[in-house]
Amino acid sequence: YKRYVDASWAPTRLAWSYDNRTAGFRVVGKGSSLRIECRIPGADCNPYLAFAAALASGLDGIRNRIEPPAVFEGDIYAAKHLPRVPYTLAQAVDQFETSDFAKAVFGEAVVEHYTHFFRTEQAAFNQSVTDWERRRYFERI
Repeated sequence: YKRYVDASWAPTRLAWSYDNRTAGFRVVGKGSSLRIECRIPGADCNPYLAFAAALASGLDGIRNRIEPPAVFEGDIYAAKHLPRVPYTLAQAVDQFETSDFAKAVFGEAVVEHYTHFFRTEQAAFNQSVTDWERRRYFERI
């Protein structure tokens, strides 16, 4: 989640655009190479869950005839009115846990399992003192 910082080329807000590296969803290419990039999940995600969620979201939009928002043009980092992606694991877990959509797609048992798993991971991380913290605060405190 450390990559979700404005001006980092990582998407920080929910929007789609054409060939725009500040967008979470980017339409690129032409003709037979036209594709949509979902740039929100990081390298640390479970790819099976990420793809399943993306496919389920797309199917939900088709089934319910949900119109996508207008294409965004410009610097998405400057568009403070757009919804922000979760920028901590705790925020992401809170949103996942309370998501009716996630429960409908994955089932309550899966949502409960991953909620518990990631809260356990966050607790372990919170108890860990990194080398960076040792170096930084040994000299300053």
